[in-house]
Amino acid sequence: MTTIEPSGVEGSNCPTNERDQFIPVRKADLLDALIEHGPLGSEAEREKFRQVCRLLAAIYHHEYFDLLERLRHDYFYFNPELDPHARFDEAAQEAAYADLLDSFTTVLKHANFIEMSHAEVEQAHRERKVMRVEVEAPIDDFRDVRFFRRGHHHETVETATWLGLRKETHDVVVYDDLVLFVAMKPEAQIASRRRKRRLEQRKIRTGSVLIKYFRNIAAKDLNALFPNVRVVMSTFDKLSLSVPALAGGIPILINLASTITVLFLVIGFYLGLVAAVEEDHLKKAFAAMSGLAALGGFILRQWLRYQAQSLKYHKELTDNIYYRNVNNNAGIFDYIIGAAEDQECKEAFLAYYFLRIAKSAPTQAELEGKIETWLRETFGVDLEFEVGDALAKLDRFALLRRDGERLRVPTPEATLARLDEVWASFFPFEVESPATAAEA
Repeated sequence: MTTIEPSGVEGSNCPTNERDQFIPVRKADLLDALIEHGPLGSEAEREKFRQVCRLLAAIYHHEYFDLLERLRHDYFYFNPELDPHARFDEAAQEAAYADLLDSFTTVLKHANFIEMSHAEVEQAHRERKVMRVEVEAPIDDFRDVRFFRRGHHHETVETATWLGLRKETHDVVVYDDLVLFVAMKPEAQIASRRRKRRLEQRKIRTGSVLIKYFRNIAAKDLNALFPNVRVVMSTFDKLSLSVPALAGGIPILINLASTITVLFLVIGFYLGLVAAVEEDHLKKAFAAMSGLAALGGFILRQWLRYQAQSLKYHKELTDNIYYRNVNNNAGIFDYIIGAAEDQECKEAFLAYYFLRIAKSAPTQAELEGKIETWLRETFGVDLEFEVGDALAKLDRFALLRRDGERLRVPTPEATLARLDEVWASFFPFEVESPATAAEA
């Protein structure tokens, strides 16, 4: 089986015991739970907190709209649906590819996706037990391959062994969200005409970038997600088809060996190459023709069995992957931008709220513990809260006060005033009133 080596970060391991940083709680539910938590006693305090969250969300939405436009611009050169006759300057393409990688990985990181390492993907390929189908994904056509995962859970999968007489259960890691980034090689880097023809048949443009988003994918099925994946026969399937073929074909060949020369003799007679043949030779010739027909039928039957097995496995592969594909290519940008914006807002909401209601200014470690405990008790999710990233969000808007290791935030009134300044900085121009314009 071909091993795929993506251009990922080194050093991470399979997330069997890893705690996710992804907050799998709807933003509206999180905000309602915070307001109903208790320390915000009056309706006025709760309303001010809502306004702080609303203004933070508006600021993030504005910033991520710019990032969405940047993603769409960077992807223009690599969209597989682009006119295949369009040609672009190589230097411009290389610069655009670097920009695309930077903007794409940045958004995924903000959405709490984790790029998978070489070791993690290779380990998943070696331990593939979820599907009985063997697949092969040639990597010669690819310039770059990257996997990004977010969230995971465990499932128990049952597989059949010993011709279905025995069942085995396996505990497998299943990724809640998975993004595959595949960059095809430019046409100049593909020397083989056969490979170029194969890409054309699959409607894959050389130099393009394919992006696929999947949900609930077993770690051991990563190599089944590639656009050029092929189903191949397992060793058991090859033996189950070849052994009967040999057992049935050898007797036919042995019987033909003694009559095939007579068949050529009769053919020579009808072609005028032989003067005469005996009647016994004609009988043997007809027997040889019957044997050849039987051999042809046997070969055809074995070929049809092979095709039926291959179609069965293609269907199994399709059923396992097709319905888990959520979006592709440029269509994924709106989703990941929304996911990143959603995670950024929830992290900022949590950090600001628990700093605001704290009776004494907490340290970073104390704040992290309080938030993780509250999420676990309120929503039943055990995660590793990115407290450093959340504090950086507040600090970027000048909403974080430090007294040594102790942290605090300004009052809601001061916070709203500061956020209003941030929002106003997005639109620095001044609009003249009608009266002023008339005087001018």
